[in-house]
Amino acid sequence: MKVLRLKLSNFRNYDSIDVSFSSGTNIILGKNAQGKTNLLEAIFMCAIGKSLRAKKDCDLVKWGKENGKIELEVEKKFGKSKIEIYLFNKGKKAIKINSLPIKRIGELLGELRCVFFAPDELKLIKESPEDRRRFMDIDLSQISKTYFNLLGKYEKIIASRNKLLKDYKDKNNIKKTNIQKLNFEELKSMISIYDQQLAECASKITISRNNLIVSLAPFAEKAHDFLTDKKEKLEIEYQGAFVFPKELLSIEKDFQQIKNKFISSYEKNFEKDVFLGYTTIGPHRDDIKVLINGIDVKSFCSQGQQRTAALSLKLAELEIIKEQTGDMPILILDDVLSELDLSRRTKLLKFCALTQTFISSTDKPERIPNSNIIKIDNARKI
Repeated sequence: MKVLRLKLSNFRNYDSIDVSFSSGTNIILGKNAQGKTNLLEAIFMCAIGKSLRAKKDCDLVKWGKENGKIELEVEKKFGKSKIEIYLFNKGKKAIKINSLPIKRIGELLGELRCVFFAPDELKLIKESPEDRRRFMDIDLSQISKTYFNLLGKYEKIIASRNKLLKDYKDKNNIKKTNIQKLNFEELKSMISIYDQQLAECASKITISRNNLIVSLAPFAEKAHDFLTDKKEKLEIEYQGAFVFPKELLSIEKDFQQIKNKFISSYEKNFEKDVFLGYTTIGPHRDDIKVLINGIDVKSFCSQGQQRTAALSLKLAELEIIKEQTGDMPILILDDVLSELDLSRRTKLLKFCALTQTFISSTDKPERIPNSNIIKIDNARKI
C-alpha cells in the first residue's frame, strides 16, 4: 500500500498544492507553521475519514473560503484507487472513492491504512483512558469495517440508555417527557431491553479489544527492546469490565459467557446507574495498562520513558495491521525526530525501511539514503 499523490484545495492554510511521493521515505521539510502537519493530517484523514485535530470538519476549510477538497491517489495490492473528501463551511463533508459517493465512513476504511505518530501522541500514555480507547478503536476500525459498525451501534444504544437514566434522575427533564408516568419498576423493565442489546455489542467489542492487545503485546515489547537495547521491559494489559487471562478470546466459545456477565453486571449496577444518571460499566470505560519493568508508565516513569513506550505501541501497530490484513500500512511521523535522542532517532529511522514513510521536520534528518525531500514554505511546495 502506497500513497502516490496528494492534491489539496482550500484545506487549512493551503490554497492549492499537488505533491507526488516516492515509495520509500518522504521528508516534508520546512520551518514551523508552514503547513507540514496539515499536509500529513490530510493523508491520515483519507484513512479514517476524520481529522485527529479538528473538532468540526468546517474548521478544515481555509479561512474565508466556502469549501475545500482533499484528493489522494493510492496504490494497493490489486490496483489503484482515488479518495476524494469534499469539505464545506456549511453542511456535512462528502466522500468519493473512485468517483463514486459513499454513504458511510465505514465504506472508506481499508482504502488506506496509516499509523500516525506526533509529539502529542504522548497523551496515549499520559492522558485519560479515552485516548487509549481511541487508539484501540482506530486500529480495529482500520482492520475491520465490522468492528467500526459495531462500535457505532454500541454508542447509539448506550446514548439511548443514558438518556433514559438521566431523564428519570433529572426532575426538570421529567416534566418535559413521559418519563414521569413511569415508576421505578417500569423504568427497570425498559432499561432491561437496552441491556440485552448493549450486552450483545459490548461482548463483541470486549473480545475484539482483548484480542488486539494480546496480539499487539509481543510486537510492542519487541519494538521497545529494539529502541532501548533491551534495558527495559515493556508490558501492556487490556483492562475491560472483567479480568481475562492474557490470551485470545473466541466469539464461538466465549461470547455467550461474556454477554451473560454484562447482563448480570447491568442488573447489579442498575440502582447505581439510576442514581448517577449514566451507565457505569462497559467498553466505554475500558483502558490499557502500560508497564515498564513492572511499573505503571503513566504515574511513575519519566517523560522519555513515556515517549518511548508510546512510540513502541505505534510501531507495533504496523506489525499488527500487516498481520491482520496482509498489507503493511504507511507510517506518518509528524515532527517526532526532534523529540528523541540520537540513539532512539537512529533506531526509529530503521523502521522507515519497512514501509512507505512520511516524516515532517524543520531540519533534514541524517542517515536516510534515497529519501524524497519535499520543501514547504508558506503552504507552497518550493
